[in-house]
Amino acid sequence: MENVLDVLEERGFVEQVTDRDLVRDLLERPATCYIGFDPTARSLHVGSLLPIMSLVHMQRCGHRPIVVIGGGTALVGDPSGKTETRPVMTREQIEENAVGLKEQLSRFLDFENQKAIMVNNADWLVELRYIDFLRDIGRHFSVNRMLAAESYKQRLETGLSFIEFNYMLLQAYDFWYLFKHYGCRLQMGGNDQWGNILAGTHLIRRLEGEVAHGLTFPLLTTSSGEKMGKTHKGAVWLDPQLTSPYEYYQYWINQDDRDVKRFLALFTLLPMEEVNRLGSLQGAQLREAKEVLAFEATKLCHGEQEAIKAQEASRALFGRRELVDSEAVPTYWVGRKELEEGIPAYILLERSGLCKTRAEARRLVAQGGAYLNGERIEHFDRIIDLKDLKEDVLLLRAGKKRYIKVAVS
Repeated sequence: MENVLDVLEERGFVEQVTDRDLVRDLLERPATCYIGFDPTARSLHVGSLLPIMSLVHMQRCGHRPIVVIGGGTALVGDPSGKTETRPVMTREQIEENAVGLKEQLSRFLDFENQKAIMVNNADWLVELRYIDFLRDIGRHFSVNRMLAAESYKQRLETGLSFIEFNYMLLQAYDFWYLFKHYGCRLQMGGNDQWGNILAGTHLIRRLEGEVAHGLTFPLLTTSSGEKMGKTHKGAVWLDPQLTSPYEYYQYWINQDDRDVKRFLALFTLLPMEEVNRLGSLQGAQLREAKEVLAFEATKLCHGEQEAIKAQEASRALFGRRELVDSEAVPTYWVGRKELEEGIPAYILLERSGLCKTRAEARRLVAQGGAYLNGERIEHFDRIIDLKDLKEDVLLLRAGKKRYIKVAVS
């Protein structure tokens, strides 16, 4: 079977690696690797997909991934990539979030028969004795070297709390613990984790006299400079209750043309021959590549049936049909009595979620970007009422690509 390091490099996953030759040799045989996910929200988002997909490739190539739910480290907060201290969360909040993360990750990885393992670092970190930890672990760390790490250097200007300063030691301890109990020799993570990963390899070398390895991924932004996983509504979540499969599909199909080939390589399991073919399409044909990207990404996250429903709904809408029956299209419900009395267009645009504020809705109408049932809304205070219903629904559109169905309850 192909060496997974070659797979990851070809697809664009690799930013830094501790020693490419040694890591490649390690991955010639079944190996154990790990990535940590801090449960700071009830769902992961698209920004977490790069590490998730790396674990998918690891498993497909015969290796055993360990997913570490950071129930312990979330109590401290990772300063990496952050300009300010994270709010301190309660254990109850963290445990509730961890349940959702486990469910989402199970859609991507096979945890049957120990093919992948999921653990919570609270199980070993929470019970640590502080004095023992300082004597046994802390003595192996140089403060000067820690302060030279990029994640700490950035935060020194805005303020780095003592509790956050401990984060590197805790993550290094995680790596050592997984090495001791699971034979894990490879930690992976975003490039902002490079200093923390090296700290873990250093600790394993000092405590065990063994070599462990690290690999980091690039910190992705879109070609337009936006952070991955952000839309006008905020984060694009993996939880279907927070971001519907249809909205998830739309996020991918609306990607910048310049990103399609790169995202096909990173966020689908299509062979690279097909990625290269689709990535070479130009002009109107590029729509095919975007459809494939959206379908494959949605299928991985939400299953094939939801991907089919989202694709059918998208094709119906963008095929210029005025209305669509599909349940996949986001729906905003309004009371019949309220609609009978009439609702100004800018208020309905805001309440339905197409615009964040009523001021934004008024600007949208003024710029000619708001539509009702396929017709442009000319005045922001145009009254929408029961006479506008078509087959008992309204179809609102913002710009060319954002739709919502308004149904009467």
